[in-house]
Amino acid sequence: MRPSIESLAMFAEAATLGSFSAAARKLGKQQSTVSEAIANLEIDLGLSLFDRSTRRPTLTEHGKAMLLHAQQVIESNDQMARAASQLAGGLESHLSLVVSDTYQVPLELVLGDFERRYPHLELECMVAEHTDVVALVQEGRAQLGLVAAQPDYPPDIGFESIAEHSTIGLYVGKRHPLATANRISTALLHQHRELRLNTYTDDAVQRRRGKAWSSSSYLLLMEMAELGFGWVELPSWIRKRFAADSLVELQGMGWPKSVQVDAVWSRRRSLGPAGSWLLDTLVQTVDTAKTVQHK
Repeated sequence: MRPSIESLAMFAEAATLGSFSAAARKLGKQQSTVSEAIANLEIDLGLSLFDRSTRRPTLTEHGKAMLLHAQQVIESNDQMARAASQLAGGLESHLSLVVSDTYQVPLELVLGDFERRYPHLELECMVAEHTDVVALVQEGRAQLGLVAAQPDYPPDIGFESIAEHSTIGLYVGKRHPLATANRISTALLHQHRELRLNTYTDDAVQRRRGKAWSSSSYLLLMEMAELGFGWVELPSWIRKRFAADSLVELQGMGWPKSVQVDAVWSRRRSLGPAGSWLLDTLVQTVDTAKTVQHK
């Protein structure tokens, strides 16, 4: 028998969360339903996907291999659902997009075309960073997001990389002691306050070394740096547009860094025609936008 998308989704969630019960809670199902679906999947495939001899089920080698295939099938199903939604029509009345200041969206191209295609659709644009973007999409608060590429995503989040990379630089105000330093090192940075970007859903940044102030806004961190309160990791486009004359870029130690940007959406809530068009446009418009900006 061919495995169902639902059973593959349960398998992917259980594998990612390391728990059948956690997968059941995430999917709003009974644990017995998840356990039975995965057991039937193992029968259909003729493979043991989980080692159940330990306290927490762990993937077998066969399970690890099948997880990759399951994720590919889920992704293909997601693409088919998007295409069907576009063909079936039924334009959504509201679309929420959450973007990251990591990436400068080519608004003059994207929103101009969007307004002409969907003049009566209400568009909401929010700003968030990192895991906050993913959380807003997971919760259904936003249908589509742009985020600095994360190491991994939950199984219910679809993602596609944007062709253009963003750039993150290391900056201080002109009067900061580091502005005249001949050589930047990790030890030297730790002697001065870091102006850190934080998020509401992940406190990992708080466990990093060194004294720090933090904010969820790149623009507020930029202003703090301009005033000399510390050093900051900042998208290069923000410094160029808003603080080209007031911030000094620190070189070395791998800075500046190139950052991949991903578009993300929920696989549990299909994008409508406008959301699908916006996703495709954001992914494909980059090269055109660069050409227009350089003319």
